[in-house]
Amino acid sequence: MNAPNASGWKPEMGPAGSALPTTASGDKGLQLEEALIFELGQAGTYGVDLPEPEAAPVAGLSKFLRKAAPALPGLSEPEVVRHYTRLSRQNYAIDLGPFPLGSCTMKHNPRLNEKMARLAGFADIHPLQPKQSVAGAFEAIAELSDWLITLTGMAAVALSPKAGAHGELCGLLCIRAAIEAKGEDRPVVLVPESAHGTNPATAAFAGFRVESIPANADGRVDFDALVSRLGPDVAGVMITNPNTCGLFERDMKRISDAVHAVGGYVYCDGANFNAIVGKVRPGDLGVDAMHINLHKTFSTPHGGGGPGSGPVVLSAALAPFAPLPFVQRDDAGVAHLIEEEDAAAQGHAQSFGRMAAFHGQMGMFTRALAYILSHGNDGLRQVAEDAVLNANYILRSLEDVLDAPFAAAGPCMHEALFSDNGLAEGFTTLDVAKGLIDEGFHPMTVYFPLVVHGAMLVEPTETESKAGTDRLIASMRALAERAKAGDVTLKSAPHYTPRRRVDETLAARKPKLVWKD
Repeated sequence: MNAPNASGWKPEMGPAGSALPTTASGDKGLQLEEALIFELGQAGTYGVDLPEPEAAPVAGLSKFLRKAAPALPGLSEPEVVRHYTRLSRQNYAIDLGPFPLGSCTMKHNPRLNEKMARLAGFADIHPLQPKQSVAGAFEAIAELSDWLITLTGMAAVALSPKAGAHGELCGLLCIRAAIEAKGEDRPVVLVPESAHGTNPATAAFAGFRVESIPANADGRVDFDALVSRLGPDVAGVMITNPNTCGLFERDMKRISDAVHAVGGYVYCDGANFNAIVGKVRPGDLGVDAMHINLHKTFSTPHGGGGPGSGPVVLSAALAPFAPLPFVQRDDAGVAHLIEEEDAAAQGHAQSFGRMAAFHGQMGMFTRALAYILSHGNDGLRQVAEDAVLNANYILRSLEDVLDAPFAAAGPCMHEALFSDNGLAEGFTTLDVAKGLIDEGFHPMTVYFPLVVHGAMLVEPTETESKAGTDRLIASMRALAERAKAGDVTLKSAPHYTPRRRVDETLAARKPKLVWKD
């Protein structure tokens, strides 16, 4: 019989315990086996008839003429359409189910935002248009800037950074410019263990020497260790709040005061702003610079669907060093783009320069502004409250079957953190993650943060309903029970995918990126 084991999971078996038959096509019902497009293609097959090229090559371009036809697959139009449609059915998307990735805030993207971004006045503009022809875009950017400054309690915002790490670099370059303006030599940036992994890389790229600050037993910054390292050589601290363990840094204001007392600056990684938007203003906590992932907190496409956008809000101390260009209102309230030729006259001669050729991602600005305006102040506050509620619901629903290393430290914020401690010998976080694919879910973030062995980081976001969250919890409970009971079938999961478990290390080190006939 096709009987369930103790966890309720059923192996793929047929009548009387026999294995299901192998199909001649390789397909399993509507789960289709799809070859590479080069394997499907046939020489001499085309989906369109093109006119013969002119015999005479363009003058001066003869050396670029092809010696042979390009090695493209030959397919008819229906074959092309079917190929990519079949591939799309093998893809997991936010419109199919939740992405419980910790620290990534993979929330639903409201269709209203998409509709606004496709308005002709926003979707069709070009970065090289005359400035007087895009006054509406400047107004939208200025309004978004006003909201971001208000929500964070900061003095200014730079909108040109393209994503989170680019925003980090912007903040560090502002700090470096401020230090140089004072004629100081501060080569060190302190980065806590609970910060995002890009923080130390960004600080090093900006020319600073990175020193790590340990976490305490509660998963937060060790305040005494931080204070003991502060000195005249410290440019500042890069801190993630809420941190990567899903915890709010209770000593944030004390940390900022201590850093400022020695002449340093505080950079806050704002990737987790979704957990506190409308509830806490980072500027009130002494933060000098913080990037905001519009593609996380304010619900624009994310996770390969980009592009991203990482505006950086700045304190009054760092605002003079903000990058160009930026949008600023004049005395009459009209929004204008301030560029290099305008900077000195507008009081921004200390700007460190440009981050990119153009101002930023207009589509992301439009989507984020639509999201903010549709929620309003009370709605944005509820975003944070519901995100935190969902994460704590998951934490408390699973802490009896999965080790939750910081559960005793109080409520978590936007994400719940578990470890592989307590699983049967030989079973790991990877087995649970692969099993979750069989359950029809995208896996959670695994093995991060590094401060927890076998970490499983789950962020439900505020857009997941209780019913949907209960389904995820039920699957994770079943997988935890199987892993604790030593269910060997979990070691070979996933079983219900077009491809089984692959050698991910080999795939990363020796990827096959080019088709060879």
